[in-house]
Amino acid sequence: MPNIDATDARILLALDDEPEATTLSLSRALGIARNTVHARLRKLVERDLLGSPSQRVNPASLGYGLTAFLRLSITQSNADARIAALTAIPEIVEILAITGEGDLQARVVARDPAHLYRLTTGILEIDGVTRSSTALAMAEIVPNRMRPLLERHAR
Repeated sequence: MPNIDATDARILLALDDEPEATTLSLSRALGIARNTVHARLRKLVERDLLGSPSQRVNPASLGYGLTAFLRLSITQSNADARIAALTAIPEIVEILAITGEGDLQARVVARDPAHLYRLTTGILEIDGVTRSSTALAMAEIVPNRMRPLLERHAR
C-alpha cells in the first residue's frame, strides 16, 4: 500500500481542523503551492487512502444510538456468500476478519435493544452463520481517530 508522507499528513491535519477548507486556503496555511495540495489530495483519493465522507457521520444522528459488536462464527466454505449477505444489512457498519473465537467481528448499530435483537436473529438466519456473541458498547471512551498518528507522521 502506498504511504502517506509528512506533507500529505500536514494537509490531512489541516483538513481535519477545517473540513471545508479550499485548496487555496490550505496552500496558504501550509505554505505549499496550490497545485501541489490539489495534486496530493487527488492522489490520496485515487489510491484509495482516504475513507468516504460518510464515515464521519455519527450513527446516533440517524437514530441509531446503540452500538454492539458481534463475534460471528461462519462455515468456511463459500465465505464470500456469507459476507455478502452480512454486507447487505445496512446496520452492519463494519466487518473484520479476526483470530481467536469466531471468524468475523461486526460493528452493528441499532435503534434500541429490541431492534438489535431483531438484527442478531436475522443474522443467525443467514445460511452458514453458525454462532454469534454480542457485546454492547456502553460508552465511547476514545472515538475512532487517526489524528495522533497523522501528527506523529507530519513531524
